[in-house]
Amino acid sequence: MKMAISRTPYRVSFFGGGTDYPAWYLKHGGAVLSIAINKYCYISGRHLPPFFGIRHRIVWSHIETVGAISEILHPAVRVGLLALGFDDEEGVELHHQGDLPARSGIGSSSAFAVGLINVLNAMRGKSLSPHALASTAIDLEQNKLKESVGCQDQIASAFGGLNVINFGRDGAFSVMPVNLGDSRQREFERWLMLFYTGSSRLSSDFAKNLIANLDTNARHLHLMQQMVPKAVEMLREGKLVDFGRLLHESWTLKRGLANGTSSPAIDRHYDDAMRAGALGGKLLGAGGTGFMAFVVPPECQQRVREALSQLISVPVAIDYSGSTIIYRTDE
Repeated sequence: MKMAISRTPYRVSFFGGGTDYPAWYLKHGGAVLSIAINKYCYISGRHLPPFFGIRHRIVWSHIETVGAISEILHPAVRVGLLALGFDDEEGVELHHQGDLPARSGIGSSSAFAVGLINVLNAMRGKSLSPHALASTAIDLEQNKLKESVGCQDQIASAFGGLNVINFGRDGAFSVMPVNLGDSRQREFERWLMLFYTGSSRLSSDFAKNLIANLDTNARHLHLMQQMVPKAVEMLREGKLVDFGRLLHESWTLKRGLANGTSSPAIDRHYDDAMRAGALGGKLLGAGGTGFMAFVVPPECQQRVREALSQLISVPVAIDYSGSTIIYRTDE
C-alpha cells in the first residue's frame, strides 16, 4: 500500500497579473513577477484498503465516501484521478489541509492542482519536474476543468522562489529566478506585509470578466507588463521605496481592468494602510476579496497593523522548495 504527502506553496503575485492568460499572451506575450511563500497546501494520498465498504474517501471541506470516482464531488479530484489513469479497481484516499483559506487570492486552487498531481504520481512511484508539474496542472484547470484561470499560479507553486515568469506567443513559458542575495532577500521579506480581509470568492468569476475585456484594457495590460523588468531592477538594487511606489501604480491600473476588482471595503483598507505609512500594495488574485499585500518600511509597520487591526496579519517569507513530496512509502 503506497502512501505519499505533498507540500505545495501558495504564491504572492506583484506585477504583470492578467498577462498570464492565454487569450492575452498568445497575442502579446506576457510576464509576471511573483514569489512562492512559506504557507502551504498539504495533500496526503494512499491506496485505500478494501475493508471499509467504500471504494474512495476524499477529505477536504467535505468528507466524501463513494463507490466510484465518478461520484466524487470535488471537481479537481474527480477529473484529476481520471486524467492520470486511476480507476475503481483500487481504492484511493486523499486528505487536504491548508495553512491559508481557499478562494482568497493566494493561488490556492492551483496549489491544490499541483499538489494533487504530485502526490498521485508519487503514489505510483513516479516524480515530475517542476515544469511538467506546472504544465500538467495548467492543462487540468484550463482544459479539463474549463476554469477561467491564468498560468502563473501553477508555475509559482511548482517551482517555488522569487521569479519572473515569461509567457511566449508560442504558448511556452520560462522561469527566470531573481537572485537577490541573502541580505537583500531578508530586507525585502521584512518590508512585505500580508493581511487577510476575512472573506473569500471564486476567482474564476472575476477572471471571466477580465478575459472578456482584454482588448479594451490592452493599454493598461501593456503598462503593467512593462513594470516587471523595472520592479526586478529595483529589487536587485535594494530600492524598496521605489518598488512599493511602483506597486501602488500597478494597483491603480489593475483596479480599472474589470468591475469587482476592488470593493468599498478593500478601498478603505488600502487607504488606511497608505495613510499609516505603506508605500504601495494590492489585493491578491483576480479581485473582490481575500488577502492584501503591502510594502511597508519597518518603522511604519506597527502603525499599519494598528490601522488594519480588524484584519489578520500573516508573516510570510519566500519558499524556495516548490511542490515537494515530504513523505513517501512504497510498502
